Amino acid sequence: MIPSLIAVLFSYLLGSVSFSVLLAKSLKGIDIRQHGSGNAGATNTLRVLGKGPAILVLILDVLKGIAAVWLGRWLGEGSEWVPALCGIAAIVGHNWPLYFRFRGGKGIATTIGVMATLALIPALYAGAIAILLIVFTRYVSLGSLIFVLLTPLFLWIFGEIGPYFWASLLICIFAFWRHRSNIVKLAQGRENKLGSKGGERVV
Repeated sequence: MIPSLIAVLFSYLLGSVSFSVLLAKSLKGIDIRQHGSGNAGATNTLRVLGKGPAILVLILDVLKGIAAVWLGRWLGEGSEWVPALCGIAAIVGHNWPLYFRFRGGKGIATTIGVMATLALIPALYAGAIAILLIVFTRYVSLGSLIFVLLTPLFLWIFGEIGPYFWASLLICIFAFWRHRSNIVKLAQGRENKLGSKGGERVV
């Protein structure tokens, strides 16, 4: 029990490392949460810092999710719930980071790492559809929401109704909550597209 709790706690602390904030601070001396859309994630990093830093942030945020799940498998004593909870904890840490006054990103890159590690094939199916949607619409937020929505659906289709399914459902709720402003903008046709230099400046 204690190793499992340590794994979940450490996963939250790992998730709380906001690479977007750290990179923007080191490269430009700015708080990225006060620029662009104000989100501490890869998409806003692309808008504010450019492609190279955005790709680096994306990779590092995905790796946080992967590392959290494997930590749960290592310390979880064979339980499927522990890696699932560790994955959720990493996403919670990314969204509400302890080190940065609980103002983080929206957790999609970390979610990709978590779900690809927990359930690779369902995540691949959901990811492929999400990527196609982003390519054709250039709405990253829409693709992100489709990914988190389809992942539990594909888990259900493949008959994997267990801890990973319930974790993916909870993660989906998290994602929709964090993207609630994006959903409104999508409905109103005001959402920024991939590569756009727009975005509401946060002051």
